[in-house]
Amino acid sequence: MASSAPRRRLRGRRGECEALDQVVAHARAGRGQVLVLRGEAGVGKSALLEFLVEGSGGCQVLRAVGVESEMELAFAGLHQLCVPLMGNLDRIPGPQRDALSVAFGLSAGSAPDRFLVGLAVLSLLAEAAEEQPIVCVVDDAQWLDQVSAQTLAFVARRLLAERVALVFAVRTTTSVGAGDQFGGLGEIVVRGLHDDDARILLESVVPGRLDEHVRDRIVSETRGNPLALLELTRGLSAADLAGGFGRPDARPLASQIEESYLRRIELLPAAAQRLLLAAAAEPVGDAPLLRRVAERLDIAPDAAAAVEATGLIDFGARVRFRHPLVRSAAYRGADPTVRRDVHRALAEATDSVFDSDRQAWHRAHAAVDPDEALAEELERSAGRAQARGGVAAAAAFLRRATELTPDSGRRATRAAAAAQATFASGSPDAALELLAAAQLGRLDEAQHARQSWLRAQIVFARRRGGEALPLLLDAAGRLAGVDAAQAREAYLDAIGSAVFAGRLPDHADVRDVAEAARTAPPATWPPRPSDLLLDALVAWFADGTVEGAPLLRAALEAFKGAAEDGGEDAMRWLWLTWLAAGDMWDDEAWHELTTRAVRSARESGALNFLPLALGYRAAMCVHAGEFGLAAMLIGEADSIVEVTGHSPMSYPAMLLMAWSGDARAESVIRSGIGEASSWGEGRAIGLGHYLLAVLYNGLGRYQDALTHGEQAMEYEDTSVVGFALAEAVESAARSGVPEAASAALRRLEERADASGTDWALGVLARSRALLCDGPSADRLYREAVERLGRSRIAVQLARTHLLYGEWLRRENRRVEAREHLRTAHGMLQGFGAAAFAERARRELLATGETLRPLPVDAGGVREALTAQEEQVARLAVDGMTNSEIGAALFISPRTVEWHLSKVFTKLDVKSRNKLRAALSDI
Repeated sequence: MASSAPRRRLRGRRGECEALDQVVAHARAGRGQVLVLRGEAGVGKSALLEFLVEGSGGCQVLRAVGVESEMELAFAGLHQLCVPLMGNLDRIPGPQRDALSVAFGLSAGSAPDRFLVGLAVLSLLAEAAEEQPIVCVVDDAQWLDQVSAQTLAFVARRLLAERVALVFAVRTTTSVGAGDQFGGLGEIVVRGLHDDDARILLESVVPGRLDEHVRDRIVSETRGNPLALLELTRGLSAADLAGGFGRPDARPLASQIEESYLRRIELLPAAAQRLLLAAAAEPVGDAPLLRRVAERLDIAPDAAAAVEATGLIDFGARVRFRHPLVRSAAYRGADPTVRRDVHRALAEATDSVFDSDRQAWHRAHAAVDPDEALAEELERSAGRAQARGGVAAAAAFLRRATELTPDSGRRATRAAAAAQATFASGSPDAALELLAAAQLGRLDEAQHARQSWLRAQIVFARRRGGEALPLLLDAAGRLAGVDAAQAREAYLDAIGSAVFAGRLPDHADVRDVAEAARTAPPATWPPRPSDLLLDALVAWFADGTVEGAPLLRAALEAFKGAAEDGGEDAMRWLWLTWLAAGDMWDDEAWHELTTRAVRSARESGALNFLPLALGYRAAMCVHAGEFGLAAMLIGEADSIVEVTGHSPMSYPAMLLMAWSGDARAESVIRSGIGEASSWGEGRAIGLGHYLLAVLYNGLGRYQDALTHGEQAMEYEDTSVVGFALAEAVESAARSGVPEAASAALRRLEERADASGTDWALGVLARSRALLCDGPSADRLYREAVERLGRSRIAVQLARTHLLYGEWLRRENRRVEAREHLRTAHGMLQGFGAAAFAERARRELLATGETLRPLPVDAGGVREALTAQEEQVARLAVDGMTNSEIGAALFISPRTVEWHLSKVFTKLDVKSRNKLRAALSDI
């Protein structure tokens, strides 16, 4: 609980103090608050946090401190914060409770996903806040372990209607750590004090009168940093200072402050220094544990009093340092031998049953020589960390296990395992270094092959496209002799790499890669969906669309079944099955694969997969004419990417902009084309030209559309060229270039006939109609309308009505033209396809139609509700409870209730029973 003692405002911090007071006030009122305090070491962030705590009367205060030595222990920071709330664990939904229990090591189970853990923390905070407002204070957040930082950033972005405040202090000068996880949140940059305040603070700690020029120089050199003003002059007399401050130190300010602490520590007796070192190496602040360590190190009880008298540390219920730089100074300044002795004592004093991993961690830091038994224990700790979802922690344990392994063969095996975990934790460069270390050991052919594959996968992840291609082919060839299943997956990766490389020069053509993949070992029986996909893509690229289409159709059916069953293959290969379904014009596969992928990702909270699934689902929604839902899904994916730090998926947003006729689309897409080459994604170049063709056809700039359509057709980019052919036929026909239109149509015919879907054959019929006259054109337009009406691709149906209406008007069949143009205009305007809708409007006016202005409330519910409100409302209509909606959307039940109250107000309904009718127009 916060202290009830009177508070004093901090000197020179009026604005910051008022902002912190507002944070607490809003949290008490039920408006969740998040604030990040950013600044250099010693600038006063911790003091501001203490001011916040003192002003949090009536609130429960939860605290955590990031510790540099704990950065690789998964959930360490989160555990600090949540321990006082664990009594409420039974009040949150079962899956969330189980995930958090496994994450904290309270129970065994499969690795929990971080999103599910994040939702559990959000629910835990929301439940506790119902009884009492909560203020969470996290100091030195840049040193939180990666999983804790991601989880807290996830929670921070979802606080809305909870009585919770979450305040982070993050150092700006650090080059490593978790500080970037909190980008995009509300923040205050804490700067040094103004000169007047800095002078007053300096004079308060310097004995005697300070020379005016020296004082000003100190203020200038410290840039008003309060801790520097207090600490750098400590121990110096006025006489020392009057003669001049000496040359400006070239070290960073944090190093200077740390050095000042180190000087003070060195003045302490040896026993007191060892006690301070033990406290620094034990980051939890466990006072009873520290007493046991002191006994093992023969440190007399009066040493604690000597250390506490310096003001560097406080031995209360929990051990707390005056400043994090005291901890780092005590640890880094210690003799390595003494440091190992302290870690050994900490290992002996740590409970081997309830905290076995931290015990192993201390033993590892106490070790000097290789130790196979200890390496095995670290390997077991890595397994436990992996089971809790702490991939980064697993990698850290495995790296240290590698260093302690005496046998070169086992050391190579552990280095490879460490590389795999390090890559999975998002550190590809460090993973490559570990792979290089693994190569120094004795490896059999299977190990060589798997390490080659991992190296190739790392290269592919860092730079999509052709650079990884020869590595993937080499790895696939090596694996063929030792693991047929993995060899086939490596060949599938290689085909994917070739697809992404696309038209870029100096890279193998996808046909050549397909021929190489034909040599893959045969699949086992029954074949996995990925086996069917490999054989299908080999045939598609090497033999042609006619031969490959039946196999590709069967592979997509297998993946739809795998997606329905929740199989891992469906997630692992969605990036390729999406492209294959696009080449097959298979809208049902798109719909089913993406719908189930999003559902599975939500249910499991799949951190790495959900943004991809949301992106592809959003693209499907664009083609289906559900632009509002697409925008909402894109926004959700972007918010997740902000939390995870993964690269954003730009294609869905550009697709939506192109179809919407967004004024920004041209520059954004052209910029994407320019960046594609540097990233090694030749396919993205073709994709960008296709999107520009869509944009320009909507705007009626047919010559520009033809130019980009032809550029998109220059290479057989997967899930691009077929769509680009249709754009080229329309733009060439409208530009009066029948030869170009006929050439594109011939290529389109082969692909559409091989597909055989209503989407493909409907677009083909429309494209043929553009090059016909009289009854033939009329019949083909009607066929296109009929076929596309049976598909999910509403945007192409609307465009067909538009083209048919344009043709009918030129045929002077104005009454019939109006019918189709009204349909097109209504559909396109309803979607939000503004440019195409404007084309339809102009055509309608040309028929003599008088368009009445839209009413003020046109759009009704669509414009009244935000995307989040609409999604909550739809799930409520489906019968989901507030808790179920919250779990699906990663928000708290209280936030769901808050959204629903706004929905009811906007739609003027009183209950959920009335929502379905109110939403029927969306």
